[in-house]
Amino acid sequence: MKAVLQRVLHASVKVDNIEISSIETGMLVLLGVHCNDTNEDMDWLLKKIAQIRIFDDENGVMNRDALQTGADMMVVSQFTLLAATKKGNRPSYIAAMEPNKANQMYELFVEKLEAILGKTVARGAFGKHMQIELSNDGPTTIVLDTKNHYYPKL
Repeated sequence: MKAVLQRVLHASVKVDNIEISSIETGMLVLLGVHCNDTNEDMDWLLKKIAQIRIFDDENGVMNRDALQTGADMMVVSQFTLLAATKKGNRPSYIAAMEPNKANQMYELFVEKLEAILGKTVARGAFGKHMQIELSNDGPTTIVLDTKNHYYPKL
């Protein structure tokens, strides 16, 4: 699984120019599901998202996580995160999970995140053309990939 985390002051999703969900201060998660992803990948990513310290403490230092701050959360499925771009100029999405299975993984991911956070998580509309508006706070944007937990020392 790949996720792009964006700390936001506000985020909203529209489908056909109708707002279907929105959050205030919190985190927008763009989620891509790989064809080989497992529940183990999901659990690692859920824990990381809930515990990543990207929210400011009383000293203005990114030292608090979503659980500590009660931050709002929105998860939007985005298969284009799995784009292969090494060859040619047209991205290939063959690594993305087949839509029916990906939707099941997406729904389970959101349900598990709600259980961890103890609150409702806003959603996008799986498989729909969406317009996402956000006010990135910082800007703070983090990319997580369950297939690449660690980076080599430079």
